[in-house]
Amino acid sequence: MGLVPSRVSTEGARMESLWFWLISGMFILYSVLDGFDFGAGSLHLVVAQSNAERRVVLDAIAPYWDGNEVWLIAGAGSLLLAFPSVLASGLSGFYLAMFMVLWALTLRGVSIEFRNHVDDALWQSFWDVVFSLASMTMPLLLGVALGNIIRGVPLDASRYFNIPLFTDFSVHNPVGVLDWYTMLMGLFVLATLCGHGALYLAWKSSGVVQTRAARSATRLWWVTSVLGIVCTYATWKVNPSLFARLPHYPVAWLGIALFVGGVFAVFWNARRKHHLSAFIASCCFIAGILEATAACLFPVMLKSSLRAEWSLTAFNSSAGDYELRVGLGWWLLGAPLAVAYVAFLFYIHRKKHPNPVATESSLPPASA
Repeated sequence: MGLVPSRVSTEGARMESLWFWLISGMFILYSVLDGFDFGAGSLHLVVAQSNAERRVVLDAIAPYWDGNEVWLIAGAGSLLLAFPSVLASGLSGFYLAMFMVLWALTLRGVSIEFRNHVDDALWQSFWDVVFSLASMTMPLLLGVALGNIIRGVPLDASRYFNIPLFTDFSVHNPVGVLDWYTMLMGLFVLATLCGHGALYLAWKSSGVVQTRAARSATRLWWVTSVLGIVCTYATWKVNPSLFARLPHYPVAWLGIALFVGGVFAVFWNARRKHHLSAFIASCCFIAGILEATAACLFPVMLKSSLRAEWSLTAFNSSAGDYELRVGLGWWLLGAPLAVAYVAFLFYIHRKKHPNPVATESSLPPASA
């Protein structure tokens, strides 16, 4: 599966490989950026106990959360342009799961916007709970999705599949979206993004919110480390071919170096209360583990658990060479602008948020 089919020209294969990595890069960037506000939202009720403290958490992510989701839309749009068969098959096969993702994203946005429309403690507490639950749901769903991609789906010769939410929780056919492996991956991603978000809050906040966030970060990264080892062994049992490809893809070793170095750097910097450095190390960990996974999966994009030759790859499911070239021109125009916008946001909001105060009236209105 790792070889370029003979019908594909060398130049065409380069374009398809390039688009595989461009799309992978956008989803990795989405995971890193939206990951910290998912984590912060998941810990919303843990690190912030009063209304004023919760406002600090919300204000810390307010400038970024909706902009971060642009990378999910950009990645999906690029997938439609470059690999339409993959998107069509994935959307139809994961129909119910996609609606769960949409509901979680919608509830997060609604809870942030509606929370401050009524100055009532019960109203605000209700939306705080909704925000926290929706923020926890998204990492779980992302982890389950990653588990399905690694394990494989019942893709047949027609390039489509129909998968229930669960069957017998086994990793063998007939499989469901949920099984012991995909749920384990969901827990791993939830722990990772909660630790990621805790480090972000430790960097961006101060006072009791920072103290609680820093304490939570240390505990969560120990959980992440243990779950990471367990998930690595489980992945080897579920898809041993993933590791068999490792010696043939040197680019995967870059990802391994990033996530191994990242997790050690997280503990090193967190212990010394270098919160920004710890957060950057957390970004490297997430980016590295996803890059290594993508490198080992390449060129497979949707693995068939029925027959390997029915899998959708970058070479058998791409758009035409002309479409890829035109799309690349637009991508080179738009992507740098989006990256510059993210960098500008982090620059203008580089200061910490102030200590929470006793009275709500002394706080500025929450950002939308």
